[in-house]
Amino acid sequence: MTLKRTPLYDCHVAAGAKMVDFGGFEMPLKYTSETTEHMAVRTGVGVFDVSHMGEVFIEGQGAQAALQRLVTNDVARIKDGQAMYAGLLNEKAGFVDDVIVYRFSAERFLVCVNAGNQDKDFIWMRAVVAASALRCTVRNEGPQWSQLAVQGPRAVDVVAGLCGDSVRAIEGYHFVQGAFGAARGIVARTGYTGEDGFELYVKNADAPALWDAVVAAGAVPCGLACRDTLRLEAGMCLYGNDIDDDTTPLEANLSWIVKLEGRPPFIGMEALQAQKAQGPQRLLRGLVMVERGIARHGYDVVDEAGKKIGVVTSGTQAPFVNKAIAFAYLDRAHSDVSSSVFVLIRDKPVKAAVQKLPFYKRSA
Repeated sequence: MTLKRTPLYDCHVAAGAKMVDFGGFEMPLKYTSETTEHMAVRTGVGVFDVSHMGEVFIEGQGAQAALQRLVTNDVARIKDGQAMYAGLLNEKAGFVDDVIVYRFSAERFLVCVNAGNQDKDFIWMRAVVAASALRCTVRNEGPQWSQLAVQGPRAVDVVAGLCGDSVRAIEGYHFVQGAFGAARGIVARTGYTGEDGFELYVKNADAPALWDAVVAAGAVPCGLACRDTLRLEAGMCLYGNDIDDDTTPLEANLSWIVKLEGRPPFIGMEALQAQKAQGPQRLLRGLVMVERGIARHGYDVVDEAGKKIGVVTSGTQAPFVNKAIAFAYLDRAHSDVSSSVFVLIRDKPVKAAVQKLPFYKRSA
């Protein structure tokens, strides 16, 4: 398969990045070391190329009604210039994807979708809208847009230096349309690292100059490896690992992105209502390894008697918290926080403590 490349590919190669396949794109895994890049984001500022993410615009008189049908969160609760995290579900309440919805107006929304899902998501959304006969259009503009994530305690200084001090007033999960020198785009105070930061959307032709300006302002180029360890410390799910079309928001500790009352029905609502009434039979929990070892995706979790009680979905040695951590789905009966379980690592049970997520939360 021929891998796609973002408009920043040449920038990554020139900076010495190790490139890998991610979601069908040739993306930078790391430039120097995973730990160095991770710590740069936690203590200073880093920049990520996230242009592989997809952008779907829903516009027209029926745009808000369409999104109410499509996503778990309540679109009517957000104002112009505000964004929200939400689930895009199938009829069984499994994740088609997890998305961020940006509201420009009641008749114009941007839905940011995951890289490997963007074609699937677009087809799904377009089919739902067509079946509902709502008056709106669904456009996949992913190939036209690039996205840079500037993340860390110093991110606001870097972005203010490029866009003006007014960006300091942008609240979390809000956005504005702004200028980056001669270019214009979207400045959103969102991210996937657990730190303060911004995601900057520009048209492809303007992306290399913006990347160079962000790096020149002091941001450390960062790859996918540390993006994964950062989001793990921050307790953020990764589609395809921690959530998929067989997991529900209630199982994944994402009930806060689900609104079941006081709004029109969405796809998967009935299944979620039934699961809520019964109670999920498994729950996503954090694990901290008590004994030496790293839990990896797919490893079984067992009790003291060796009976399987769950499975690891993500795991790593986390640089900032300096612990071996993991996410795992555990049977409800074994999901109590502070209890002990065992991860089978090369067929050996290794002790771990069950912990509430996240592992790391930045100070205000």
